[in-house]
Order: sequence, then C-alpha cells, then structure tokens
Amino acid sequence: MNENIITIITVSIIIISTPYFSKLIKLPLTPVEIILGSIAGYMGFIGHNEIFTLISEVGFLYLMFLAGSEVDLRVLKNIDIKLLKKGILYIAILYLLSFISSYILNLGNIFIITMPLISVGLIISLFKEYGKDKEWLVLAMVIGILGEVVSIAMVTFASAALTFGIGLNFYKTIFILFLFLFSIAIIFKAVEILFWWYPGIKIFLMPHSDNDEKDIRISISIFFILIAITLYLHLEIAFGAFIAGVFISTFFKHKEELTHKLSSFGFGFLIPLFFIYIGSTLDLHSLSNTQLLYEAFTITFLMLFMRIIAAIVVFYNLDIRDRTLFALAHSMPLTLLVAVASIAFTSKTINELIYYALILASIFEVIISMIAIKLIMVFQKSSTK
Repeated sequence: MNENIITIITVSIIIISTPYFSKLIKLPLTPVEIILGSIAGYMGFIGHNEIFTLISEVGFLYLMFLAGSEVDLRVLKNIDIKLLKKGILYIAILYLLSFISSYILNLGNIFIITMPLISVGLIISLFKEYGKDKEWLVLAMVIGILGEVVSIAMVTFASAALTFGIGLNFYKTIFILFLFLFSIAIIFKAVEILFWWYPGIKIFLMPHSDNDEKDIRISISIFFILIAITLYLHLEIAFGAFIAGVFISTFFKHKEELTHKLSSFGFGFLIPLFFIYIGSTLDLHSLSNTQLLYEAFTITFLMLFMRIIAAIVVFYNLDIRDRTLFALAHSMPLTLLVAVASIAFTSKTINELIYYALILASIFEVIISMIAIKLIMVFQKSSTK
C-alpha cells in the first residue's frame, strides 16, 4: 500500500481513538496524541510526508491563534496594580532562576528562555475539571495570560536570534518587531474607538444570528492576514497568529459561541495533527539512552522547582497548598516548549538529544502536574469531610 495512504489512515485512527485513550489513562489529549504519534512513527505507520508536515505547521499556528483568543487585553488593562506587580515579580523570578540554573549546570542560553515559559492552554482544561471558583486557579489564569504574552515575545526574540544570530539582522528584526507592535497598538486603539462610537459595526460583521458563518470567515481571514504580514516582515509567524487571536477575543466578545466554534475546529482536526507529527519525530529507540532520560528529568525538575519557589515567594497571601497548585498549573507549557524545541532544532542550535529531552520533558511535566493536582484536590476534599 502507498506510504501516503498508510500515513493518512494511521493519523485518522489516532485522531479518532485519542479521546478514548485519554479517558482510559486519565491524561489530557495532547500528551496522548504525542505518545500515540511516537508509537506510530516508531512502527513505521507514519513516514515523511510533505503535506502532513505542512498541515501540522498550520495546526501549530492555529494553536497559537487559539492561545491568543484566550487573552483579553481588557483583563490585563483592568488588572489590579498590586496583582500586576506580583505577576511581573513572579515572572522575573522565573527568568532569574532560569539564568542561574542554566549558568551553574551549563545548559546553554536557549534554556534561559525555555524554562520560564508559561502557557494557559492546559489551564483551561483545569477550569473544566475543577470549576471557576478556585482562587489559585483564577489567579493562575490571570498571571498565566501575562506570562504567555511575555513567553510569546521571548519566543519571537529567540527565533530571530537563532535565525540571524546576534548581529545587524537581529537588531533589525527587533526594531521591526517593536514597530509592528506599535502599529498593532494603534490599530487596536483605533478599532476600540470605532466600535465605541459605532457599536453596530460589530453586530454587522458578526451578527448574533448568522447562517453564513461570517464569524468564522472573518476570524480565519484575520488569522491568515496577520500570518502574511509577519511573513512579509520576516517575524516569527506564530506571533502573528497569536496577535490575530488576541484581536478576536478583545473585540468580538458578543459572539460567546465563537471561541467554542474555533476551538472545536482546531482541537478536533488541525491541532491533533501538529502533536501527532511532533510525536512521530520522536525516536523511541532513544528512550534507552540514560543520558536522554537524565536530561529530560533534569529539565522537568527545574521547571517545576522554580515555579514552586517563585509562587512561594510572591503569593504569600495564599496557603502553601494553593501556592503549590498555582505553580503546578503553570508547569505545563507543553505547546510553547515544543515550539521552542522545534525552532532551536531546525536552526541547529540544539542537538537531537536535547530536542528529544525537551519533548519528553514537556510530556513529563503534564503527567506529573496533572497527577499532583488531582492528588492534592482529592486529599483536600477528603480532609474537609
């Protein structure tokens, strides 16, 4: 049978079966997709396929788009100043600890950016399981939004540095990035004023009752337009996808079902393809390499440890249990960690061993954090009875 046909059938089976495996082993979908992808790749059912690779890249960009759609700039704009200062201090401590750890252990400069990464993607799944009335979880989301914005910016800087090196082209890219951000800020303000004076425009663009799916069409158009602009400016295209998501979440809140519709399409089709592809690039033969496992567990431990330390230092108003839960919620930057690993490996900044270690660490973190949160919550529930 044709290799392309086998790949298509295998990927389809994994997409269908992942929710059932996820429910069976009590893990989120994402690490299960990576694991199943790695097994299929190891067994030869997923081979090199340019179309599959291209669609998986679109899946990653769509994931960044959805990550941006979880960021409402008005939340950051209206955040309590004391909480904002704590959030900045928390993130600063993460980068300080990352710098110290990387220097002492001689891990390399890429880890200074990698270890403090924060993503709210899997925090959303915690809301679904534990509700929105938990103080530690609400705080984790608010600070996580701030952390994800910083993380996306750092990934963009890292991509420019890895692509061009620290030289004239790097500084040119940074200048273009700030010019781009300044232009985006002006556009956001202009649209905010326009919608304030003429609120009917939002309804016209995205009516409540819509049989033509105008909301999806506009969202996807903005998604591709921002990608095209960042491509033209030679910026990290994931950043353009992220900004597109932020635009949608900030100005079209009246379409409450829009985020759900966009997520359903992404997590039901495009995004699983990205994680299955990432899994298929992981060589399971390498798991017999003790050095690889050592590197993966070292990265996992450091990322968990530094978040717990930062949470204990900054959020002293919470009890130790809630500070630990807060830290664990931030210890699952799977998507961004995989993204940085892919960028660094493609640019030959890291070798194959470190690439595999980062992918494994991203999976270990999710498994350890999810299980630890579950055990703490179960213990808390039983102790209150």
